[in-house]
Amino acid sequence: MESKRHLYEVVIGIEVHVQLTTATKIFCSCANRTNQDPNTDICPICTGYPGVLPVLDRKVVEYGLRAALATHSTIPPRSRFDRKHYFYPDLPKGYQITQQYEPICINGHVPIRLEDGSVKKVRLRRIHIEEDAGKNIHSADSGESFVDLNRAGTPLLEIVSEPDLASSYEARAYLKMLRAIVQYLGICSGNMQEGAFRADTNISLRKKGDSELGVKCELKNINSFKFISDAIEYEVDRQISLLEANTIIRQETRLWNSGEKRTETMRVKEEAADYRYFHDPDLPSLDIDEQFLVQVKNAMPELPFEKFDRYCTSLGLSSYEADILVEDPALSSYFEQAYARVPSKHVVNWILRDVLGYLKEYKLELHVFLVTAEKLAYIIQQLEKGIINAHSAKELFMLVAQNGGDPAVLIKEHGLEQIGSSDELERIIKEIIAQNPQVVADYKSGKEKLFGFFVGQAMQKTKGKGNPQLIGELLKKYL
Repeated sequence: MESKRHLYEVVIGIEVHVQLTTATKIFCSCANRTNQDPNTDICPICTGYPGVLPVLDRKVVEYGLRAALATHSTIPPRSRFDRKHYFYPDLPKGYQITQQYEPICINGHVPIRLEDGSVKKVRLRRIHIEEDAGKNIHSADSGESFVDLNRAGTPLLEIVSEPDLASSYEARAYLKMLRAIVQYLGICSGNMQEGAFRADTNISLRKKGDSELGVKCELKNINSFKFISDAIEYEVDRQISLLEANTIIRQETRLWNSGEKRTETMRVKEEAADYRYFHDPDLPSLDIDEQFLVQVKNAMPELPFEKFDRYCTSLGLSSYEADILVEDPALSSYFEQAYARVPSKHVVNWILRDVLGYLKEYKLELHVFLVTAEKLAYIIQQLEKGIINAHSAKELFMLVAQNGGDPAVLIKEHGLEQIGSSDELERIIKEIIAQNPQVVADYKSGKEKLFGFFVGQAMQKTKGKGNPQLIGELLKKYL
């Protein structure tokens, strides 16, 4: 079906729920945390007892304003909360508190970089504050369902884009940038597996040149960027095949079956639900104080898009290098700490090759990695000063990574100092040449590749601690 894609325009809009990392829930003092025993972080407010009154957490407003500023959104001086009515076992009071009519911010945008290096601004329709519902747990053994209300009342930001995305690449780039933004702001963990950052992706197709949008299908509950990208690719092909067969596309919510690599129907939306929205009478309007907004502005960090530009223009990193570092705030911080101690191109090379390679191989998180940024910088400094060579630097890195310790002490304990004495290396070179007369003769007859043999012999006799540059110079001299 790939051959038919040129006839169609893909239209994608995404609704992202960002779970905020405030200490308490949005309208009560219950702890806002995960991985607790069911129904332990609950109270009459978040479980919807009659007669209780919600009190808005000021931190939620601050986090919402941070997101608004980071996405270049307009912040109205006043917003309000509404009740969205629907019945579900994990929503005991029968409605969700949200911001349907007057959200905290509107009309923003998120910049993304396209495959050709150009920048596209993905428009945002709105960002609004709302509360999360609880969680239903279904037992496959007994057929019973259980309700855990720990998550009820967890503060959320819902970020709604315009239908500006035109491919799975753009959707993935947008979600990665948006997740990086909320992580840099410190308002969300960004953990997709735990549902802290979750996206509902709406996809429709229309013939190129048409102005009317096609029937949309929503992809829901997909917990990785790769799966979202794969699901979009599959869904585009599925919809094209239906349109080419003159079959009607149903408006429905679909799930991604990662095992079979296809989308499946979750539920069909025959008509829009009537949520009977109205302003919540228990919550006053939210008026943004200008002084409070200034305080939030002054506390804003450097954001990923700007950091990417600085890495490329000021530090000379490639787009590939900058993209990897910027995507993870912890990795970016690690790089900057090391680079501040030793401003060398070697820092990014060591991080991308050795640090990330080690973390991947041993399935570790950066915060428990024993080679701190300070220790990595020291290793690179000793390498650049010629105190250790590349072989010893690798050995030192592994010693610190596996056992911790002070790299300065480990250099002495394991005898990792580079042999840089010309007298000692000269003696070793002369010995190698004397022991291999035939190889010397072959080399002098024109077999120049044998030079590597002599280098290898020298490194072997110095146990990998010889100065490679000096070894090369001495070999050329005596050969």
